[in-house]
Amino acid sequence: MELNTTKLLDLTHTLAGEYLAQFEYPWQALDGIKELILELGASLPAEEYDQPSPNVWVHKTAKVFPSAYLGAPCIIGPETEVRHCAFIRGSALVGAKCVVGNSVELKNVILFDNVQTPHYNYVGDSILGYKSHMGAGSITSNVKSDKTLVVVKNGAEQIETGRKKFGAILGDGVEVGCNSVLNPGTVLGRGVSVYPTSCVRGAIPENHIFKVSGEIVERK
Repeated sequence: MELNTTKLLDLTHTLAGEYLAQFEYPWQALDGIKELILELGASLPAEEYDQPSPNVWVHKTAKVFPSAYLGAPCIIGPETEVRHCAFIRGSALVGAKCVVGNSVELKNVILFDNVQTPHYNYVGDSILGYKSHMGAGSITSNVKSDKTLVVVKNGAEQIETGRKKFGAILGDGVEVGCNSVLNPGTVLGRGVSVYPTSCVRGAIPENHIFKVSGEIVERK
């Protein structure tokens, strides 16, 4: 499976496109998300974005419910909904027409346009591609239980990331079933579907369906 940034993600559907294009692999971009948001935020037009607190930018067409928490720095894009009790811890770049749902927690993430994290999701140290969707209760696990550095397993290949914290990369159009866990270093190619209650690790090729571990079939 090709894991290059442009093979997984359509960079025209995020404010981070130019930034992400610098990296061979998308997880290499995780370290600079905070600085990227601060740079982008300072350049956003004041007539289009409110700034409810320092280093928090919310598009005037976005809807943020009163009980949501927006930690700095973050950018909330046009027509995005941030629903009740959402917890954006900071370093979150959320695109246009996204849903950040009830009790969802985001931390050090890029959500491309039209991404949905609608119900009880945790997304940390991850990048979610255009029109990807996390089913209710699905999470990205971003630290290994033994606290060692994350390795991306791509078939027989093992790619050292040098990162202690790395959740998942979701290519464009990925569907993750309810109550699934994406283990540290999971990479899902474009158009991948994951069955509910799955425990996924490694790289899954584009246009495949993850049913259970060891049963991954091509979409027909």
